[in-house]
Amino acid sequence: MDSAPASLAPLVRPPKQPVAAAWHTFLLLGIIAGWSGLAYFSAEAMRAAPNPSRVPMYLRTTGMEWVLTGYVVWGVRRHGGTIHELIGGRWTRVRDFFRDVGIAAVFWLGAILVLKAVAVAVGTTNGYAALKFLLPQGRTEMALWVVMSLTAGFCEELIFRGYLQRQFAAWTGSAAAGIVLSALAFGAGHVYQSGKSTVVLFVFGLLFGGLAQWRRSLRPGMMAHAWQDTLAGLVGQLVRR
Repeated sequence: MDSAPASLAPLVRPPKQPVAAAWHTFLLLGIIAGWSGLAYFSAEAMRAAPNPSRVPMYLRTTGMEWVLTGYVVWGVRRHGGTIHELIGGRWTRVRDFFRDVGIAAVFWLGAILVLKAVAVAVGTTNGYAALKFLLPQGRTEMALWVVMSLTAGFCEELIFRGYLQRQFAAWTGSAAAGIVLSALAFGAGHVYQSGKSTVVLFVFGLLFGGLAQWRRSLRPGMMAHAWQDTLAGLVGQLVRR
């Protein structure tokens, strides 16, 4: 491991120390599983309703993600770490910011192509039909959708890539295992969208995990994640019209 070229070091060297106590991580996974189950039944009820209001779901989801983020930050600090260590990277010049924007844009475009291929492979090419119940209608829902999307970009990347990926990598001694296990948790956390969509989101998690491991930073992934979720709502409105 120590003989790996410096350019490959971020890809092959997992964190040596866990970022939080084991009980904290297992409790987090339990909360995510419970919340995912509740979201699944809530989504089924929304699918069955003729014209459901999405506002309560948007507010619950946004609030819950910030609660989980607070729980993660508390656990990391309790263990002696900081949120800045989870996010990684540093912008010391304006050029650094635009570099991450460019990386996020290229990653996002490439990820769209990969996810389209995965969707075809698993037979879920009509993503709009599967998520129609969730997509916003009207200005209020669109505004809340954007807030929820920005929240997801920051909070989900911090939780799944910043915390869980590093924790799993430290436990297993393998950066690859950390990426795969955190992607599994990410996909399972979105099971309410449909079983086939969960597979697509698992691959999405793998891509985000690889980006975070390569860059040693969550910043590009946070940007790309927020873009993807926000644009999904905008495109959904256009398709509906």
